[in-house]
Amino acid sequence: MNIHEIINVVGAKVLSGDHLADNQVMKAFASDLMSDVLTLDSENILLITGLNNLQTIRTAEIADIRAILFVRNKKPSSEMRALANKENIILMTTEKSLFYTSGLLFGAGLNPIY
Repeated sequence: MNIHEIINVVGAKVLSGDHLADNQVMKAFASDLMSDVLTLDSENILLITGLNNLQTIRTAEIADIRAILFVRNKKPSSEMRALANKENIILMTTEKSLFYTSGLLFGAGLNPIY
């Protein structure tokens, strides 16, 4: 599934890295625990989270995650957006909850990691 499709499914807005919207993601992982994110061993992951701080971007960078979808209308700071741009990570937000967003994307065919 490409980022454009994700945006359409959950009604997301791109906050940073809109030039990456053609990228593909193969699986998604929903978590607010960045320690769980660091255990992932997969490529082309969409991280769905409500954790809105710089550590989220740093964790994505370490885990080689290039797409983050913030839920509950969380908006990353300018510092977070700058780091995401530097690391070629697209940042999006949706007003929907973590549970609802995950369900919509699963229903649209995006697979979970496990």
